[in-house]
Amino acid sequence: MTHQAFLKKRTQINQLISSTIFFFVLLFSCSNEAQNLDSKNDLGVFHFEEEVIDYGNIAQNDNGLRTFKFTNRGRAPIVISKVKTTCGCTVPTYPKQAILPGETASIDIKYATNRVGSFSKTITVISNADEPQKKLRIKGNVIAKPKSSIN
Repeated sequence: MTHQAFLKKRTQINQLISSTIFFFVLLFSCSNEAQNLDSKNDLGVFHFEEEVIDYGNIAQNDNGLRTFKFTNRGRAPIVISKVKTTCGCTVPTYPKQAILPGETASIDIKYATNRVGSFSKTITVISNADEPQKKLRIKGNVIAKPKSSIN
């Protein structure tokens, strides 16, 4: 075999090796991406009946309890680790157990209606769902109760 024939054969072998390596890298990348997509599909998914609750006009010192109802429309349980509010005047109560796929649950929010005036508060639900920090909102206007006249 001549030196030129040897170099040509070596070039062909190098091209074959490079093509094979490229093929396996491409195959691995596609497989890895498919696994990532599958793992994203294997999450819990919040579906709230409403994400904003409008109290409208509410009388001072009336019951400020409202409920955000939701269903887990995902393929894995949702575990709520924490519910944060923008102030101490808004107190959340939420399920501590896992919400399985297809199950419905609720988050109760008690707003302190002792202060007169309009309000808008954000509630952040922290969980293992597809949206790890889900924002909900309450708003309304607290109206002073008329003072009763005592004679």
